[in-house]
Amino acid sequence: MNAPLYNDAILRLTTQVPDRRLDAPMASSEKRSPICGSRVTVDINLGSDGRVSEIGMLVRACALGQASSALLAASIIGRSPHELRTARDELAAWLAGAGAQPGWPGIEVFLPALAYHARHPSIRLAFEAAAEAAERAGEVPR
Repeated sequence: MNAPLYNDAILRLTTQVPDRRLDAPMASSEKRSPICGSRVTVDINLGSDGRVSEIGMLVRACALGQASSALLAASIIGRSPHELRTARDELAAWLAGAGAQPGWPGIEVFLPALAYHARHPSIRLAFEAAAEAAERAGEVPR
C-alpha cells in the first residue's frame, strides 16, 4: 500500500460507506471501472422538491472508490440532479488537471491521488452513478 495515496483520511472513509439498497428506488445506476473492476450502484429517491431525499448504495470497490462513495453519501441529501451533474463534471475535470478543486465537502482527501491517473475512474464511480440515477429519477412522474 502506498502511504501517501492511501492515507488515514481515505482509510477512515472506507468504514463510512453506506451499504444499503433502497427497496423501491425511483432510479438506480451502476458504474464499473474497467481498470480495477470496482463497482458502485446508487439508488436515488427525489422528494417533491426534486432534490435527493434518499440514497441507497452497494459498493464493491477499492479503498478510493469506497472513500469517494462515503464522501458522496455524506453530502448528497438535498442536492438537485443539476448539482450532482455539476459535481460529477467538476470532479472529472479536476482529476484530469483541467479544472479547479470541486467544492464538494471533503474532496481534498483525494489530492494525493491526482498523480495516479489509473485510480481516477474509481474515484469518479459514485459521482457518475449518482448523477445518472438522479437524472433518471427526475424523469419519473411524481
